[in-house]
Amino acid sequence: MNENVLIREVQAYINTHINADVNKIALAKSPFKNVSSAEIANQIAAKKKSISKLPTWFKQENIYYPALLSIEQCSSETTGAYKALLTKGNSVLDLTAGFGVDSCFFAQKAKQVFSCEINAELAAITTHNSRVLGTQNQKVLATDGVEFLKNTELNFGTIYMDPARRKNSGKVFKLKDCTPDVTAILPLLLQKAERIILKTSPLLDISAGLSELTNVSEIHIVSLKNECKELLWVLDKMPTEDIKIQCITLNETQKQISFSIKALSAKTTITDTEPTGFLYEPDVAVLKSGAFNYISEKFELHKLHPQSQLYYSCQFKPEFLGRIFEIKNLLKLSDLKKQKNLTGNVIVRNFPERADILAKKFKINPSNDQFLVFTQTTQGYVVIAAKVLQHY
Repeated sequence: MNENVLIREVQAYINTHINADVNKIALAKSPFKNVSSAEIANQIAAKKKSISKLPTWFKQENIYYPALLSIEQCSSETTGAYKALLTKGNSVLDLTAGFGVDSCFFAQKAKQVFSCEINAELAAITTHNSRVLGTQNQKVLATDGVEFLKNTELNFGTIYMDPARRKNSGKVFKLKDCTPDVTAILPLLLQKAERIILKTSPLLDISAGLSELTNVSEIHIVSLKNECKELLWVLDKMPTEDIKIQCITLNETQKQISFSIKALSAKTTITDTEPTGFLYEPDVAVLKSGAFNYISEKFELHKLHPQSQLYYSCQFKPEFLGRIFEIKNLLKLSDLKKQKNLTGNVIVRNFPERADILAKKFKINPSNDQFLVFTQTTQGYVVIAAKVLQHY
């Protein structure tokens, strides 16, 4: 950490060049004696990346930014605030603090937060920023979190960890392929805390995670604008008998549904009638949960086809997690060949061809709110012309 970056003149230069070409700045001669062009370029790039992801950091003066990769990999403020709601007790241990975004939000709820970061420079950056942000109840430790946990006499209300996947771990994602290996240290974690919050890649299959973990009470699937951001596992020393799954969409309006894992065996309603009224496309958080039949039951929707994951109803239900379309017309593929000046964004669900190929094949022009949904019903392939009423 080069403290010369925090000099007033350097900070002013960074702020006035926030929209500049960082590649040109990195290759040019530095205007400052003790700060390299590469350092300035990185500060600008990382700060600009924080505009929407970390607005509190971006607006605060004298924030020191780490390597751009750390900013890209850290939590957003939106997801950090959500995770803080899941913590339990007065003390939180963040085993893998990184840039410290999650720790900062933990500190707003807990009385004491310990943030372990094995990278000494990153730990120094997080320490500086925590002082600037005023999180006085956060203690940053430049150490391996697991080693700290093994040697400390402290116990915690919550231990949070975000293990990194090893580079050569193969195609199949497993928890034991991450560092730290939560499966190896789980007894220690449960010994030292009432609650464990584990963040994993959205690529991890839920059934695979359950096969590797014990004491799971809740699984939280968090999405932002139909992108699955985080898969959070809540493990309790005294777990509940039935695991609860929560699907959360953190958009302009936050929505969520909660259900027992037993609900995954729910039956659905599939009819042979043509879809009319409104078409429902589930958010990725719902799709990740595998609750395809449950949401049909929950929102009283009819499923188009066992494999299509699209639903319809004569009623408009804005509480639904996902997009809602008003069905305008049903078309056969043969009908499209006769049509001219077709307009609509192409969506493909349970259909044998890609959207871009179909758009080119039928000469379909893009649209802001009109859609052509290529899918399959119990009667065969169909194209649903629809207007979007609710976005993700």
